[in-house]
Amino acid sequence: MEKGLAVAQDCWDFAHSLRMRSKYALFLAFVVIVFIFIEKENKIISRVSHRLKQIPQSLADANGTDPALILAENASLLSLSELDSAFSQLQSRLHNLSLQLGVEPASKEAPVAAEPSQPASAPRQQRRHVLLMATTRTGSSFVGEFFNQQGNIFYLFEPLWHIERTVAFEQRGSSAAGSALVYRDVLQQLFLCDLYVLEPFISPVPEAHLTQFMFRRGSSRSLCEDPVCTPFVKKVFEKYHCKDRRCGPLNVTLAAEACRRKDHMALKAVRIRQLEFLKPLAEDPRLDLRVIQLVRDPRAVLASRIVAFAGKYETWKKWLAEGQDQLQEEEVQRLRGNCESIRLSAELGLRQPAWLRGRYMLVRYEDVARSPLQKAREMYRFAGIPLTPQVEEWIQKNTQAALDSSGIYSTQKNSSEQFEKWRFSMPFKLAQVVQAACASTMRLFGYKLAKDAASLTNRSISLLEERGTFWVT
Repeated sequence: MEKGLAVAQDCWDFAHSLRMRSKYALFLAFVVIVFIFIEKENKIISRVSHRLKQIPQSLADANGTDPALILAENASLLSLSELDSAFSQLQSRLHNLSLQLGVEPASKEAPVAAEPSQPASAPRQQRRHVLLMATTRTGSSFVGEFFNQQGNIFYLFEPLWHIERTVAFEQRGSSAAGSALVYRDVLQQLFLCDLYVLEPFISPVPEAHLTQFMFRRGSSRSLCEDPVCTPFVKKVFEKYHCKDRRCGPLNVTLAAEACRRKDHMALKAVRIRQLEFLKPLAEDPRLDLRVIQLVRDPRAVLASRIVAFAGKYETWKKWLAEGQDQLQEEEVQRLRGNCESIRLSAELGLRQPAWLRGRYMLVRYEDVARSPLQKAREMYRFAGIPLTPQVEEWIQKNTQAALDSSGIYSTQKNSSEQFEKWRFSMPFKLAQVVQAACASTMRLFGYKLAKDAASLTNRSISLLEERGTFWVT
């Protein structure tokens, strides 16, 4: 009897042991499955970020401010910082749990020891994020090519153009601050290669991450290289097509992957005026930001804008043609405001606050035009990126053209002669308006005032002070 009871007890203990082991095995399997799921989610989280940005939420909630914005087509921005933080914490906790249970993440392979006869590969260079900060008609398209021509840099030409076309800002005092916040948040995601952030702002909205409406795609070599350049599709019109080859509609997913493969990321933007709004980007541990602020003589900028954007400057043209004594005060105030925003940003950068130390460089277009290769080397040295012979060859070829190429965004110039052409076509009374509105800005950047019409057009009189390396901070 007792022997039978002992056998029964042993059987029960054995069955209980099997159940416990099964539960433990299931738990281990669950942890492994969760890890696989987490790793996959980590890879595609940026692909769904644009969906999250379409969740109705006011910009005040997203940024902690009230910039009085009106977002067209429900293109409200939703910061992903909190989601990223929570996701990272969950991933870290699961990793620690797996180590305690003796389970390694499924997606990570065990390190393989290098053979003694093979030298270890060189570590990848620190990734830099270069922002060419400028305003329209300052030569930014030309200077941007210095970075576009380097093969290991992923370069974007004016991606914020889409935001300006989609987002309408109320004409109130907070409009400038509101636009800066929107541009800053989008810029931050772009530097992280989250190109999907642009999709809600592209019109029409891309389908399956495909679009033929990416602004100035042809001005970015990275968007026209393999594998981003997919086979050409007949009867599909792409307004901003690639220049040297025929490609299919832009695949945003392939572009984002190409961005991550490149060593560095650079873009130019003429829609960011307030340097102080870039502080969160400079302090973001995921970024190594370098800001190059490009400036140009305000007189040359206005002269170029009147020609390039004739429709927006009808008032100025009418004033010049009819010989009226005074220009509308609204136009003068707008000009003065533009100069002031540029000056304030430059003064902030030159003060070198802790968050900008080693991250800011001020460059005059006139200095680039006179010594393009020297200034390119200085900018690359500032960015911490080695300059390649490919870029040097492009600069030599495209700054000694016999005649300037046509087109308002041309990057082929006889640069040593180009930068002063405005002096010989600008009426002196127009120069006087600019000098009165932008005097403090011109003094800061070393642009001399013309006393009369003769000094404006006299080639022997320089209107530019020499500043040397003062501009690198």
